[in-house]
Formats: sequence, structure tokens, C-alpha cells
Amino acid sequence: MLFRFLIIAFLFLLIEIYSFQAIKTLLKSKWIVNAYLIISVFLFLFIVYSFTQFDRSVGQTKRTLFTMGLMLLIYIPKIVVTLVLCGEDMYRVIVGSVNYFIENDNGDFLKSRRKFVSQMGLGLAAVPFLSLIYGMTFGKYNYKVIKQRIFFPDLPDAFDGFTITQISDVHSGSFDNPEKINYAIDLINEQEADMILFTGDIVNTHAKEMHPWIDAFKRIKDYPFGKYSVLGNHDYGEYVTWPSDQEKEKNFQDIKDLYGAIDFKLLLNEHTYIQKGADRIALVGVENWGHNFKQAGDLKKASNQLSRDDFKILMSHDPSHWEYEVKENDKHFQLTLSGHTHGMQFGIEIPGYFKWSLAQYVYKQWAGLYEEFGRYIYVNRGFGFHAYPGRVGIMPEITVIQLKKGEKLA
Repeated sequence: MLFRFLIIAFLFLLIEIYSFQAIKTLLKSKWIVNAYLIISVFLFLFIVYSFTQFDRSVGQTKRTLFTMGLMLLIYIPKIVVTLVLCGEDMYRVIVGSVNYFIENDNGDFLKSRRKFVSQMGLGLAAVPFLSLIYGMTFGKYNYKVIKQRIFFPDLPDAFDGFTITQISDVHSGSFDNPEKINYAIDLINEQEADMILFTGDIVNTHAKEMHPWIDAFKRIKDYPFGKYSVLGNHDYGEYVTWPSDQEKEKNFQDIKDLYGAIDFKLLLNEHTYIQKGADRIALVGVENWGHNFKQAGDLKKASNQLSRDDFKILMSHDPSHWEYEVKENDKHFQLTLSGHTHGMQFGIEIPGYFKWSLAQYVYKQWAGLYEEFGRYIYVNRGFGFHAYPGRVGIMPEITVIQLKKGEKLA
């Protein structure tokens, strides 16, 4: 523990030293440089103090959200500056070594730091700085409706053209703008779908987080074929310390009741049939199952009495479930709908061409549609936000999926 603390302290010190050097190289005014130093020390101490005040019996609050946003806003740009100046220092050491040991130049071993390198470092740092500010002010509520058509050769005829709206990862405890939330509900209601599915994480931890937003979410209109949901990892209240098991269990029951309070039918390791005309499909809902998170999902129980020939849509919050248990399952789950990753709420995405996020180094399926063995998973990027109070590049999502009968078009 002490060794880890020393490593972290050293890295922060290194970042601060390099950032200070960049400022000092560019700004010759002593009072501005001193003001920068004082502000940096104050913000560092504020961040450290705020994290030491974190209460595990309460969990994430508006204050911890603010502190996390502030820390990222300050230190990601400083990390960029540090990387640029470290690169210059490596160059200076190499050049100095060549001059001293090969050219026999007995002048200064290290040349003075070049002003344009500091300018370049600060210029590059401005990109994440401005992006993070945008993410915390506008990006977190910049909802996108993403439409996806998926082809299945075994889709029952009556369901050709059937549409599903999916939302996921509401994290209501993070909301701070009723107007934007009601705007998002209006967007959901504008989508002419046959059914709506909610793939978990209605809160961050406590059921009471959702209480101010119940009326807003009750405005989600009725759908011809129903409104269904499953639990996410945050719905179990396992990221705080509870006074007793009884209070934890009561909170869990209250969270399950929240889904009913907003008129969604919660599927707990079970399935139901969606009937249309003479045909039907099976809607399967499992509790959370994550490779690195709670594994309460029971796929065998949820799909009991279903056959391989039944057309099945599975709701499973964590996409790692698909990777480890679903995609090669003998029951043949044609489509899985997940969320959980949020796309890390930070990345670069050019629809149809390119997408990148740190999430891809943790999850093989992290945003959008994936296919293996003729089976599909769609990972929703999330409705809300958590930890970092914003979104950069990976925007909050409302998904509309259309099921089509036939082979995938080339």
C-alpha cells in the first residue's frame, strides 16, 4: 500500500514539475508564474481533501462527481504537457550524449528547453481541456438517437419490421437538469417502436436517487408490445458500506420496485413471450452477469423450456456475459441487448467509419453492433453518466433497432 502511494505521489509530482516548466518557459512574468503555482497547489490540496472525505456509506454524490470532473480537467491536460516535454528531454539527452561522448563537445550537456516545444505541449493540452469542459456542460445531455437494422434468416414472419427502443444505464443519481431529462423522454416518445427495453442501472446506488425523476420516466408512453427491463450491476447497491444486511436488502427491493414505479416489467432470470399474430418470439431477461462484476444472472434458469429453434432476444446488462456465456450457447440466442460500458464516456466516434475509446481495451464489445457465429449483440452507450460528470465523443444514446427477416445485405 505504501509503495503504491509513493508511486502515485511521484507521478503527480512529475506531472506538476513538467507542467510548471512549460508555464515558466512561456511566461516571463514572475507574478503570473507564482499565481499559477499557488492555484495548482490549492487545487491539488482541494482534490486530495475531497477524496479523503469520501463516505463509503453514502457513495457517489454531486461533490464526488464535481471532484472527479475537476481532477480530469486539470490533470489530463497536464499529462499531455508532461508527455511532450518528456519526449523533448529524451531528445535532449540523446543529443547531449552524442555531442559529449562522440563529438567531444564539452559544452552544456543538456541544451536549454525550446520554447516552441512548450507551446506545442500547451496547445495540445488545450484539446482535452476544452473537450472536458464541453463534456461537463453540454455533452452529458447531448442525446443521440441511433437506428440499427439487423437481419435474421430465422425471424418469424410476423416480426419482420418489428422495432425496439432500447435505453440503458440511466444512473439517475447523477442527473442535475430536469429540462434536459424531460427533453430526452420526449425523444424516446418520438420513436415509433413496438416495444421498449431498459437494460439496467436505474441508479448509482440508492433507490432514493430515482425518486425526483419517477414522474419524468413515467411519461414514457405505453408500447403495443410492452415495456421490459433487467437489473444492472449498480442496482444491487454493492459499492457502498451498509449499516446492516437488512438495510442493503431493503434498498435492493426498493430499486427493483422502481422499475415497476415507472411502468416497466422487471425480468429476473426469466422469460416471456411476445405474441404477434400467429408467431411469437421469446424475450429473456437475466440479472447482472459480468466477468469482473456481480454474477447473479442465471441464463439456464431464464431460458428454461426454450428450445434452440425459438427466436430469442436476451437482455443482459454487461456485454462480457455475451462473450463468456452467450455467443456460443447451445440455445442460440439470436440477439442480445446490453449496456454497462458507457463507452467510458470519452472517446472518438465518426459513425460508420471510426470509433475509439479506452473501453475497447476492457471489453471486446463496448459500443454498437457486433456479430459472431450468426448471433448479434448491441451495446447501448448509456443514457446517463457516472464518475466523470460528462461525455466527450461518446454521447448518451437512445437506440431504435428494427428486426428484419432475411440475410444481411452485402
